[in-house]
Amino acid sequence: MKQEWQFWIDRGGTFTDVVARSPEGLVSTRKLLSESPECYRDAALQGIRECLGIAAGEPIPSEQIDAVKMGTTVATNALLERKGERTLLVVTRGFGDGLRIAYQNRPDIFALNIQLPEMLYEDVVEVDERVGAQGEVVRPLDQDGARASLQRAYDEGLRSVAIVLMHSYRFAQHEVALATLAREIGFSQVSASHEVSALMRFVSRGDTTVVDAYLSPILRRYVDQVGAELGDARLLFMQSNGGLVDSRRFQGKDSILSGPAGGVVGGVAASAEEGFRKIIGFDMGGTSTDVSHYAGDYERTYETQVAGVRIRVPMMHIHTIAAGGGSIIGLEGRRLKVGPGSAGANPGPRCYRRGGPLTVTDCNVMVGKIHPDYFPNVFGTGGDQPLDREAVTVAFEEFAQQVNQAGGTSHSAVDIAHGALQIAVDSMAGAIRRISVQRGYDLADYTLCCFGGAGAQHACMVADALDMKTVLVHQHAGVLSAYGMGLAQMRWLREQSVEQPLSAAALHEAEKICQALITQGGTELSEQGVDAAMQVDQRRAHIRYRGSDTALVVSWGSLTEISARFEQAHRSQYGFVESGKEMVIEAVSVEIIEANRVAASVGAADAAPASGTISTVDTLMLFTDNATKDGAQSCEATVLRKDALRRDQPVTGPAIILEPNSTIVVEPGWQAVLSAAGNLLLKRVVATTRTLEPGVDVDPVRLEIFNNLFMSIAEQMGTILEKTSHSVNMKERLDFSCALFDGAGQLVANAPHVPVHLGSMGDSVQRVIDAFSATMAPGDVFVLNAPYGGGTHLPDITVVSPVFDDVGEVLFYVASRGHHADIGGATPGSMPPDSTSVEQEGVLINAMKLVSAGAFREDAMRALLTGGEYPARNPEQNIADLKAQVAANTAGASELNKIVDHYGLATVQAYMQHVQDNAEESVRQVIDVLHDGEFSCEMDNGATIRVAIRIDHVQRKAQIDFSGTSPQQPDNLNAPVSVCKAAVLYVFRTLVDRDIPLNAGCLKPLEIIVPVGSLLNPEYPAAVVGGNVETSQCVVDVLYGALGVLAGSQGTMNNFTFGNDRWQYYETLCGGTGAGEGFDGASAVQTHMTNSRLTDPEVLEWRYPVLVEEFAIRAGSGGDGAHRGGNGAVRRLRFLEPMTAAILSNRRRVAPHGLMGGADGKRGRNRVERASGEQTELAGCDRVEIQAGDVMVIETPGGGGFGKADEGGE
Repeated sequence: MKQEWQFWIDRGGTFTDVVARSPEGLVSTRKLLSESPECYRDAALQGIRECLGIAAGEPIPSEQIDAVKMGTTVATNALLERKGERTLLVVTRGFGDGLRIAYQNRPDIFALNIQLPEMLYEDVVEVDERVGAQGEVVRPLDQDGARASLQRAYDEGLRSVAIVLMHSYRFAQHEVALATLAREIGFSQVSASHEVSALMRFVSRGDTTVVDAYLSPILRRYVDQVGAELGDARLLFMQSNGGLVDSRRFQGKDSILSGPAGGVVGGVAASAEEGFRKIIGFDMGGTSTDVSHYAGDYERTYETQVAGVRIRVPMMHIHTIAAGGGSIIGLEGRRLKVGPGSAGANPGPRCYRRGGPLTVTDCNVMVGKIHPDYFPNVFGTGGDQPLDREAVTVAFEEFAQQVNQAGGTSHSAVDIAHGALQIAVDSMAGAIRRISVQRGYDLADYTLCCFGGAGAQHACMVADALDMKTVLVHQHAGVLSAYGMGLAQMRWLREQSVEQPLSAAALHEAEKICQALITQGGTELSEQGVDAAMQVDQRRAHIRYRGSDTALVVSWGSLTEISARFEQAHRSQYGFVESGKEMVIEAVSVEIIEANRVAASVGAADAAPASGTISTVDTLMLFTDNATKDGAQSCEATVLRKDALRRDQPVTGPAIILEPNSTIVVEPGWQAVLSAAGNLLLKRVVATTRTLEPGVDVDPVRLEIFNNLFMSIAEQMGTILEKTSHSVNMKERLDFSCALFDGAGQLVANAPHVPVHLGSMGDSVQRVIDAFSATMAPGDVFVLNAPYGGGTHLPDITVVSPVFDDVGEVLFYVASRGHHADIGGATPGSMPPDSTSVEQEGVLINAMKLVSAGAFREDAMRALLTGGEYPARNPEQNIADLKAQVAANTAGASELNKIVDHYGLATVQAYMQHVQDNAEESVRQVIDVLHDGEFSCEMDNGATIRVAIRIDHVQRKAQIDFSGTSPQQPDNLNAPVSVCKAAVLYVFRTLVDRDIPLNAGCLKPLEIIVPVGSLLNPEYPAAVVGGNVETSQCVVDVLYGALGVLAGSQGTMNNFTFGNDRWQYYETLCGGTGAGEGFDGASAVQTHMTNSRLTDPEVLEWRYPVLVEEFAIRAGSGGDGAHRGGNGAVRRLRFLEPMTAAILSNRRRVAPHGLMGGADGKRGRNRVERASGEQTELAGCDRVEIQAGDVMVIETPGGGGFGKADEGGE
């Protein structure tokens, strides 16, 4: 058989890597700039020409090429830059804004000027048709109306269309008819959602379909351009799922992780050459780092978010962080920061001679790990100069002066550079922990497989941070993603919804679906040149518990086998199983794989030399980690070329090993060995003996590292709570918060979950300290939800754990607060709209021991939950979730003890104070530019919230005085004082225009005065359930009004509940945000003290007897002004059986206020449109009986405008 060339190519955003395999089996590589229009039209084709020795512009001899296998970022870049095809979206009537509103949460909870992702579609057509949750036709498709609308869009120049109809995954005929119409009219790209992603969930299926329509034409043009020059040569592309596909079948939806997926495949294959079966992939490039986990099977995620767009297709599970060689080094206050900004390719790092900022790459130049003498001379305006070490040195010396001046330190430029590297390494190690340790994997069993242009410079440091002992640097590590393209197989992978209770009958139906998919996939692969004999299929079942949104993917088998595999996976991932709870088979997936025709190893033609003398190139001064104190220590490092290494001659660090495509740094204590396959194995041969001097003075490097450490612990606590909790509220809606406190109970760090929790948990910790400080002992854990003791409302239960030293002294506290689905009360869900006493809202828990000397007091807790007039409705779930909160706290305490062991108690305690001081100074800087102000607003119940803010510029303090606020009310809109504090903390945190930790330091410059017995500081037994969700929103609006910063937002959470004996459901609804100076308000998004997500409309209709008739932006509801307020939303729900519905809302009588002459936003409105034609108007807080056929209509308020309209906006 005639041998021909193969080319494996990764076309990245900055560089294009080419691996060429000659007919004789020799492997060569090229690395080219992806964009160089003055030299060549396309980097991939240029790389092929260079390997074949053909001049630019000459035809490529396709007869010499067996295959070109390529990964590309062409579509990804078009998505990031919003440069895709002009696209039309076609949806069911009532859902024209469905993808824009999506799940209603905002991306940054502390942003006043909310930036929502830009929509990919240019126009929307709503068609008359409707299908129900079971696939039944509720309203036939109006084809004539649809044809006219499609024709109008076509006449306006649109050529790509995405068709997304409700429940089309179950009944596709309407989408099929619309696709036929679109093609007849002339649309060149038609993406129908039932073909793109045949799964339940309107929003994610819709987004995926739009992505496909938006990107496929861009991808097609590139594929055609490459294919035209390759002639008859076989052209394959890497998909996000890790499989190759014929270029003619490469779709936009499958291209997003095309390049990184090749890296995973290459990393796995490279590790297999050396016998490693458990690896962490570490791919560090110029702008970001990709990390992945492998333990025998490729791990995939079935839904992800890229550039603000939800994509629901199988993808390699790759976690990306903004830390790369180009990450910018900066100073925020006293904190040394690395990233997330990047210098990119232009201007690039400072050493590139284009005047760029200091970056991680410059740090490596400064500490000697990158040397100009051993780097290509491709820099400067002429592209022929070496790296500029002198410019880096000057810039770091100037930067060190800034750092020292800000922090009162005396660090050298080298210390600062080394410290920045430590911060970058800490960030990358944290990303690896998230995909491994936090999922229950022990990294002691793993090898770090490093690749990418910058990976080998940092691999030993990252491994040390994770206590990993082995690093693999493959011979093609610098181009490993391209290498992976060559080792990948062709794959066909599809999913299809089933959505049936798991049973023998359901499996029989699912088996039919699998067989149909196998037939379809087998045919498609055969058409791509893969013989049926070379096809292997794998079937998987997506199983979840009823009521859960989280499905786990298990391999196919009998009913008993699938059930057992699901329970095993659930226990492994979450720590428990729910015996007796019904399982649901949500979907099936079928993967058909080509038997690999490329040998697993395609190394160098000659085996690595076994023996001989190693020739040293040079000896350089290198600055590495200091084992006894902060900063760097100097040492002499040997410089060698990799092709001079011998298998029997290990290289002991410190050393620098040079390769054509990468620089490998062997840190002290590490040793590099050349394997028989020509790869480098780095092993730690000297145990780490880092015994740091205690340091209590603030240091910019340690400040950032400890800030990240404390935040990481809080996030790890959240991960444990999410995994081990039982309720949907916590496990899937993530309605919880976790935090660390110092020994005095002051908040140090919390994971940014729920705004109203953030500033109020500290009061609960203080209540525990006040009640139990004299008697608490190791093994004790406390619980409370009392609104008059730091609580918010009764469903929010806080669990507090003291952290002791060896002699029984309390060092710290950790706490977790979770919203329990039900804690009793007059209505299911514990949110009665008409409560007048806290006793009607559920079980009140004053601070008590939940765990005593390590023993969980289950009987006492159950007695409390089941006692009283309004007991909890599901106490077993309460207890299970409380145990999860205890587990989260235990994990937090364990992590705190680890950092005490590493850094010393004095240092940890000192930095707990330093991070608070840093936050305090950030708030004081805000106070410096604020002025006195007063504001008041009336709520719908007639109560008034009044605040006076007095600024003391000399002391740099602010007094926030709520005197004059109405007394506590007979209804439930009273807000506990901790809610008021949380609102104040939230407001002042949002005024800090940079990323700082939200902790007790933010409150130190603030004096908060809240009269006892007032609406904002009620006394027992005042009802409070509405105060947490409604009054808190108005407190925020009043504070912004007094500061003159932001007009009133919707001022409510629009709490809507419905249910009967069989069903119970609760949701909060988005509205408009207030405008501010220089920006308009955002429309139909969650505001201020909440950021809860909304259930997907298809899931809602599948689970409950309702029909979502409309969920749209309420046009014209935002207040006019120089900057307009955001619009509210309209939600129409038709009920299919009788229900009791309740609404707890505000701003139905009093409109959201404008500011600085801006107009008020429109008030909200609640009503029922009866099946008989009558309308029933509802109050802001109301309860109503609904019959089958009735429609509940909720119109949420708009935000107020800012400035007079005639002043004009920006």
